Amino acid sequence: MAAIGVTCGLALFVTACGEAPDSDSGNESVATDFKACMVTDTGGVEDRSFNASAWQGMTAAAEQQPAIEVDVKESSSEADYETNLVGFINEGCNLIVAVGGLMSEALTTVAADYPDQRFAIVDAYLPDSPNVYSMEFNAAQSSFLAGYLAAGTTETDKVATYGGLNIPPVTIFMDGFAEGVEYYNEVNDADVAVLGWNHETQDGSFADNFEDTAKGKSLTENFVSQGADVIFPVAGKTGMGTPAVTQTEEGLSTIWVDLDGCESAPEYCEEFLTTSEKNIPDAVSSAIIAARDGGPMDGHSVGTLDNGGVSLSPLRDDIDDELAAEIEEVKAGIVSGEITIESTVQPTE
Repeated sequence: MAAIGVTCGLALFVTACGEAPDSDSGNESVATDFKACMVTDTGGVEDRSFNASAWQGMTAAAEQQPAIEVDVKESSSEADYETNLVGFINEGCNLIVAVGGLMSEALTTVAADYPDQRFAIVDAYLPDSPNVYSMEFNAAQSSFLAGYLAAGTTETDKVATYGGLNIPPVTIFMDGFAEGVEYYNEVNDADVAVLGWNHETQDGSFADNFEDTAKGKSLTENFVSQGADVIFPVAGKTGMGTPAVTQTEEGLSTIWVDLDGCESAPEYCEEFLTTSEKNIPDAVSSAIIAARDGGPMDGHSVGTLDNGGVSLSPLRDDIDDELAAEIEEVKAGIVSGEITIESTVQPTE
C-alpha cells in the first residue's frame, strides 16, 4: 500500500489513516524511497477547488508508484507559507509542492535559501528559481467556453462572476469568462451583460479571501437581485456559497472552477452547468514522478485546451445540443488560433 502521510480526519480526496500492519501477519509495507510534500494555500485541502485538485495529484502519484510517500501541511494564513515550506525541508521531503500563486514570494525566498532542495509550484512561474518546477494553466481558454455557455443559457441576459482575490490566477478565469460572453454577443447578435468583472479596466467583485462561504453567498444573492441567473465564482471554498444560493430558486445556475464540481461537490451537481477545469492532478502527479526519476529541478509547463491542461467538464444534461456543438466549434477556433483571447495575464509557453 502507498504510504500516505497525512493527518487523519481530512475527508475530501485524502486517504484514510489506518493501523500499521501486524508484524506477524506476513504483510509488509512497501519501503518508500521518495517523499513528496504539499503546502496548501489558505483554503485548505478540502476547498473543493485548486488545493483539493493538487492533493488528488499527490495521492495519484503515490498510487501509481507505491514507493512514493506523500504528506500535506495546510496553511491557515499567508504567514504559514514559509513555516510550512521550511518545516517540510526539515522533515526530509524530496519534493515540496507549493499550491497557489500567493505562495510565490515565500517560495522564492525559501528556494534561494535551500538551493539543493527540489520544489514545485502550482499557478505561478518562477524562472529565476533554478530549483523550482512551475506549473501554469491558461484558464482563460476554458473560461472563454464557460462564458459562451453562460451567455447561451441565460434567460435574463445577465450573468455574473466574482473572485476570491484580485490576482492573476483568479482574474484569468474572469477575463476568459467575460470575453466568452462578448464573443457570444458578437456572433449571435445578442446583448448579454456580465456583472462583477470588467476585463478592460480589470475591476470587479471580490470576496477578499478563499475561505468564507457566507461571503460567497452574499455576493451571489446580490447578483441575483440584479437579475443574473448564471454565476461563475472563482474563489475556492468561498465559491461554495454560490450553489447554495442557486439551488434555492428555479432558473439559477452555477459554473464551477478548477475541479469538476460534480466530483468535488456532488451535493450541488445539478446546479453546475459545467466546470472550467484546470488539470492540476495530472500536472502535479507528473511533476512528482519526474522528480523521483531524477528529472531537471526547474522547468515550466502550461496547460491549454490543445494539450488537455484545461477543459470544460461534461455539460449538464439539459444543455441544448446546438449550443453544445457551437461550444465545440469555439474550442476548435481557440486551438487553431482563429479566435484570439486578449487577457493579459495568460501564461506563455
